[in-house]
Amino acid sequence: MNILSVCTENKDRSRTAETMFGQSEEHVVRSAGTSSTARIQVTESMLLWADVVFCMENKHKEILKKRFQTATRDIQITVLHIEDEYNCMQSELIEELEEATSQYF
Repeated sequence: MNILSVCTENKDRSRTAETMFGQSEEHVVRSAGTSSTARIQVTESMLLWADVVFCMENKHKEILKKRFQTATRDIQITVLHIEDEYNCMQSELIEELEEATSQYF
């Protein structure tokens, strides 16, 4: 399964998810951000590649649906409800990501 993890800047939350789950033998995990200043900015081709998209907050899902209407029409977008209050690979963030994604990993 191809999984795309999305936050705003692709510096902390989605990047941590990619690092954590990217070594799975069952899934291919990538990450991107919704901001024009994101480390890696989400694109339509990324969304078309993904089987599942993990958005950290509702606003990320709304941005994707507005910006990429066709690409998001038939894709599963799951909001993890993880606020932007963590640093990359912070232990509390790892715990929240593990709990929020446990049905996938």
